[in-house]
Amino acid sequence: MKHGFLKVAAVTPKIKVADPAYNASRICECMEEAAERGAKIIVFPELCVTGYTCGDLFLQDILIRGAKEQLQVITEASEGNDALVFVGLPVEKDHKLYNVAAAIQNGEILAMIPKRFIPAYAEFYEARHFSPGNQASEPFLWEGKEIPFGTNILLQADDESMEGLVVACEICEDIWAADAPGIAHALAGANVLVNLSASNETIGKDCYREMLVKSASAKLIAGYVYASAGEGESTQDLVFGGHNIIAENGVILTQAKRFCAESIYADLDIQRLNHDRRRMTTYLQGGKEKYQTVFFHLEEEEVKLERSFPAMPFVPAQKGEREKRCDEILSIQSYGLKKRYEHTGCRSAVIGVSGGLDSTLALLVTARTFDMLSIERSQIISVTMPCFGTTDRTYDNACKLAEILGTDLRKVDIKEAVTVHFRDIGQAPEKQDVTYENGQARERTQVLMDIANQTGGLVIGTGDMSELALGWATYNGDHMSMYGVNVGVPKTLVRHLVQYYADTCGNEKLQEVLSDILDTPVSPELLPPKDGAISQKTEDLVGPYELHDFFLYYMLRCGFSPEKIYRIAKMSFADKYPEDVIGKWLKIFYQRFFAQQFKRSCLPDGPKVGSVSLSPRGDLRMPSDASAALWLKEERL
Repeated sequence: MKHGFLKVAAVTPKIKVADPAYNASRICECMEEAAERGAKIIVFPELCVTGYTCGDLFLQDILIRGAKEQLQVITEASEGNDALVFVGLPVEKDHKLYNVAAAIQNGEILAMIPKRFIPAYAEFYEARHFSPGNQASEPFLWEGKEIPFGTNILLQADDESMEGLVVACEICEDIWAADAPGIAHALAGANVLVNLSASNETIGKDCYREMLVKSASAKLIAGYVYASAGEGESTQDLVFGGHNIIAENGVILTQAKRFCAESIYADLDIQRLNHDRRRMTTYLQGGKEKYQTVFFHLEEEEVKLERSFPAMPFVPAQKGEREKRCDEILSIQSYGLKKRYEHTGCRSAVIGVSGGLDSTLALLVTARTFDMLSIERSQIISVTMPCFGTTDRTYDNACKLAEILGTDLRKVDIKEAVTVHFRDIGQAPEKQDVTYENGQARERTQVLMDIANQTGGLVIGTGDMSELALGWATYNGDHMSMYGVNVGVPKTLVRHLVQYYADTCGNEKLQEVLSDILDTPVSPELLPPKDGAISQKTEDLVGPYELHDFFLYYMLRCGFSPEKIYRIAKMSFADKYPEDVIGKWLKIFYQRFFAQQFKRSCLPDGPKVGSVSLSPRGDLRMPSDASAALWLKEERL
């Protein structure tokens, strides 16, 4: 289970009602096929050895004996296979019949988990045949061997390399109950829940079923493998569609197309589930003392991953969802700034506009905020401050944008001020080093702060989250403001926010200038242009922002190690970047992320908009002098 990935399967074989021998042969075939695909947990439907729809035939001794004999056949067929397999069948114990999930592995029955909640309403009449399972685990004699029997059973992988894998079981109705057994299972330590089900199809039931599985996995921060009965069950009164579902922490990884007996596979990330449970302090585990733990062994293997990782995890792939996300983020940014203005009583805003994406987004958010506050946009002071690296394209776009939005445009050429400053500190103008660049950034910030003093306004910060992650900001220069509206927005999302504004503003002139800004290369414009064009492109210096945003998300939100990030980045960017390029920028990302924390430690206020934030008062309490050695050493590139 390298990097925490575990392949699981939900399998619906085509069965014959009340024919355990036939069903066992199909189960064995499917079990072998799933094992060959690399599945380490294989889940079959409820009562699949006999069929769920046997009705009063469940009261026949011959059917119960036949199911027992065929479970032995299935168990023997599993020998040599380390996958943990769950199979459903009727089992008699102490003169009572139970609807049971048998957990088997490598030729051995590890445990039997009975169904706890037995439905006897609507189309269900299981209480006619089955007794509810006891929560406490008891020994059950099976073929001369004592087998743990009860609902409170945890199956735990016995090797540290298995990332603390703990599996527990529910059966169909259990997940529908208010006091679902899975809740106690998860609190006792189970991070993967399996459900053997026979859920019939009625109009709209698939959506409700999907919601149940999705919400259970989210609330319990668990993997959930749901296998449901399908083709071959009796259609006398009901139809079963084989609606198999695999979910992880609120996300449906895959689900079967109904009515086609489809087996499904997915790669659960046990490492990430454990990370999310650790970080959520309100997830209080307990109650394990009421459980019997049964240990099993898995061989450590590198799973051939079938799941994908979006190259842009901050940006929804679907247009509709992306537009909804953009509108929500603009609202969060605007409401955050609105509250700051209501608190301070200020009526003026000062923004440095460069003709780049970040300052454009900040200006659009400020205009939206002033509209909400019923303050004239003329109270927004848009300051363009050309210097040595400014190009005509960005300068013109900055001016057009400010004017179209109805703001107060002010042009402050800072070349002379910066030249005098260089003379004062003994900096040769031809020496185009970090002092040359940062001197311009700090002069711009001084201009903005002083204009804010003159007008009783606030300086609105423009820097985004990706720049903060890399430290790509001049300390006490563009790093500083009175409220940073973009601090929670990664660079890959800034572009989509500006595009969304352009698409929905209904102003052709504004759309035109925003389109040109979107087409302009990202640049600080601190070095002189070449032939009138931008000579300094940010991504040539620090690397592609789409890579850095990818690294940032999976490091902070998911807790992935450098080696694991490198592995999934190679998959996600296989058609765009060579492996050595990904490795190069990943190493630079870690070096810069650790070295530049001091800038984030004194970050101005700004709103969190997503699940990742770099605020020193919120999500990232990181020492400014932490060493990156462990991360760089672990990175096996």
